[in-house]
Amino acid sequence: MRGLREIDRILRGDVNSSSNLRERGIALQFGHVIFANILLAAFAGACLGVFGVANREEPEFRFMLADAIKVPLLLGLTLAITFPSLYVFNALVGSPLSVAQLGHLMAATLSVLVVVLASFGPIVAFFSITSTSYPFILLLTVAVFIVASGFAMNILWRTIVNLTIRPAPPPTIPPSDTDHSESVHALNPVGSEQVGSISPVVTNWAVVKVFAIWIVAFALVGTQMSWVLRPFIGAPQMDFTWLRPRHDSFFEAVAKAIRLLLFGA
Repeated sequence: MRGLREIDRILRGDVNSSSNLRERGIALQFGHVIFANILLAAFAGACLGVFGVANREEPEFRFMLADAIKVPLLLGLTLAITFPSLYVFNALVGSPLSVAQLGHLMAATLSVLVVVLASFGPIVAFFSITSTSYPFILLLTVAVFIVASGFAMNILWRTIVNLTIRPAPPPTIPPSDTDHSESVHALNPVGSEQVGSISPVVTNWAVVKVFAIWIVAFALVGTQMSWVLRPFIGAPQMDFTWLRPRHDSFFEAVAKAIRLLLFGA
């Protein structure tokens, strides 16, 4: 499958290497990558829904179906909400990235996120079958998403740094220092050649900072979106529903799960 081959190139660093970025930019088979991302996210979601199947007197397979739909939707909606601000901020700081290039970059970033989620999917399913602790599975799921997001943002950060580096302008030597520099070269020709062989580069830190701000915004929107789209795991004492009423917050739910897991109350 072409999409999976493209994702393999992303994971191995072929797509975001500085040499490839200089020659071809962010070159991806965009449609194939998006399709593979949806399939991987759906698989990860189905694994999240296993707890709702295994920990009820009557297995509720609709949790697996719902999560297979919700996880791709979660990532897609979060990106759709945060992408316009990313483009506008990039344009304001003079980033050379076009809308198409940003789209390819986001597709590559989400590829890393979903492939890590999918790789953890069987582990989450295993613990969902062998454990009856809802707080434990909830915290495990949160931890898996944090790890996957960390890998994805690391790839994004390295790609942005490689994309924005440019050769530094050559130092200007005043005319009065010409004779002095020639004498230094005559005294130490080897050292001067070594220094001259280095091609210094500079990074557009304004663009890098924009992406740093966007990463925070993406994380905040993603956590809130996951709360809006819950349930993902399915508490054993609650009936299946596609969406829960809005109350509390994501962070309150995580704090409650930690308290229940550690203290039982």
